[in-house]
Amino acid sequence: MTKRLECCMELLIQAGQVQPLELTKRNPVIIYKGVISLNQYEAYLEDKMPEMMNLLEELVNIDSGSYHKEGVDKVGAVLRKEFEDLEMDVLVHRESEYGNHLEIKAEKDSDPKIIIIAHMDTVFPEGEAEKRPFKLIGDKAYGPGVSDEKASHVSVLYALKILKERGSDAYKNVHLIFNSDEEIGSRKSKAIIKEASKGKKFSLVVESGRPDDGIVTERKGIGRFIFDVKGKSAHAGVEPERGRSAIDELAHKVVKLHDLNDYERGLSVNVGLIDGGISSNTVAPDAEAQVDVRVKNMEQAKEITAKITEIAEEEEVQGTETSLSGKIGRPPMEKLAGTEKLIEEIKAAGEELGMSIREVSTGGGSDAAYTSTEGVPTVDGMGPLGEFSHSETDEYIDLKTFPKRTALLARTIERLSKVE
Repeated sequence: MTKRLECCMELLIQAGQVQPLELTKRNPVIIYKGVISLNQYEAYLEDKMPEMMNLLEELVNIDSGSYHKEGVDKVGAVLRKEFEDLEMDVLVHRESEYGNHLEIKAEKDSDPKIIIIAHMDTVFPEGEAEKRPFKLIGDKAYGPGVSDEKASHVSVLYALKILKERGSDAYKNVHLIFNSDEEIGSRKSKAIIKEASKGKKFSLVVESGRPDDGIVTERKGIGRFIFDVKGKSAHAGVEPERGRSAIDELAHKVVKLHDLNDYERGLSVNVGLIDGGISSNTVAPDAEAQVDVRVKNMEQAKEITAKITEIAEEEEVQGTETSLSGKIGRPPMEKLAGTEKLIEEIKAAGEELGMSIREVSTGGGSDAAYTSTEGVPTVDGMGPLGEFSHSETDEYIDLKTFPKRTALLARTIERLSKVE
């Protein structure tokens, strides 16, 4: 800060027009009548980086795989304390099998218009954090779940902190859900998310941000189907004609299933796992295939489900029977009538912070699907920049963008809170 600016600051402070907050020679953060100048959001958060990194390290070094209830609950306990220290109300939804879920608002009986969703579970087994704990290499942080999505926990907390510390009531307009089972389809938390979505104007989901200032504005829906084929066994050398090969029948179905792919329309069908038979010299009495389906919209979901059912019912090898199970379990996140306004506000917030926000569509699913299908305009990828989620070695977050992406979240909340 220059000497001249210091003198001006002193005069303004005496006049009651300015309050200094976290002033440093490197990053002076100035509040004008309670409002931090926009170009100081990031500077304020950079000063908070040691705190943010300490919390991130603590979270990453806790095993919290979806089926490791004790670990997920440890993450929840850490987050609960942080938000209660921020004087927010934390409701714990207790689970017996999976981790507990957290529902957080500034005041218990308040009616916020923005829902923010983050998940506490990871895909990694117990012992992974000890095997490869949190570490820094250059400008990147590594560790199990660092990008997916423990950095987002920290980002959400500090986005609300900066809003509260600067005197903005926008933090009161947020309804947070931290769930414990996203990586396994949000089996228990789906109902909580849908209930919390009622009456909301906007939904922000904090899966990791995309490179080059990317946010996720569309996600595909996900289906899982299982074909179970029954045939008749026979000796392959002595009397093969008496057999009815379940593998032969399944092979015909696999070809038909893959013919359903229409990449230009965003539709994909993949037979990813096959099992069958009992020995090479026996006509296979059974065979099974597991099928992954990705759809761009609900119309495609209905269409592809009907075609898959039709393939299951067809019989190419006489004497075989096929049963089909499964469904489109996670719906697509589609753009709604109000989504463009949400995107517009995020882009405007980014522009204020020197970012050029770009839209990204992805084939991966997330909890964004559930708020979208409830009719709430939704954008995902609002967390810190990270890549290679679920990787045992490469998952990271980009620390250079950590303050900026957190500032983007804070400023977005503030702008959305002013939308009528």
